[in-house]
Amino acid sequence: MSILQSIKSGICKPHRASHPFLIIAATVSILGRMTPWRLTRFIGKLGLILFGFVWYFFRNPKRIIPVEENIIVSPADGTVSAIDCIMPPANLGMPEKPVWRVSIFLSVFNVHLQRIPAKGTVTSRVYIKGKFLNASLDKASEHNERNAICMTLPNDKKLIIVQIAGLIARRIVCEAIVENQYETGDIYGLIRFGSRVDLYLPEGCLPNVQVGQTMIGGETIVSKL
Repeated sequence: MSILQSIKSGICKPHRASHPFLIIAATVSILGRMTPWRLTRFIGKLGLILFGFVWYFFRNPKRIIPVEENIIVSPADGTVSAIDCIMPPANLGMPEKPVWRVSIFLSVFNVHLQRIPAKGTVTSRVYIKGKFLNASLDKASEHNERNAICMTLPNDKKLIIVQIAGLIARRIVCEAIVENQYETGDIYGLIRFGSRVDLYLPEGCLPNVQVGQTMIGGETIVSKL
């Protein structure tokens, strides 16, 4: 994403998770600028900068979800950091057979909302406490704090999406509810301040992306069913 595109996407309406932070930043900015003292006025300016950063970080740009059937779209914005064929996470209901995993690294400049990659029903959800290593490292999938959901698709195949906390990201939000059905591209969660998302494709599905490719959550087609 170019700098111009990044700025344009930051102008859009932010996600509701930003509201508490925006209120705090706005309050600090207004109160600080209302006082005659240099220090408090300086703090007020910092509050304004913080307001802009929070708005930008929690931005929620409109996405054009592909209407094509039998596709799996990217669950997150970012860059593909790894593609490998491994065993899926245990205890989520996915067959214990190697499947393709697509890892997407999110920098602090990426949109941090996560989206449902394919229409289906959430059948299980697991939150695992762990470390806060650099999310770009391969071992982050096993050692970092993370949240995983398993979805059953209309053709009865299953896929798994894992939100992974990073070195700076310390807060994972997942609003997906077990037994609820979701549409492709629905927003279901976010990770604050740099992170990673792993997508485990259904058995028999091959990735149509490559390492280093830029992903757009809800738009980039990762695989076909």
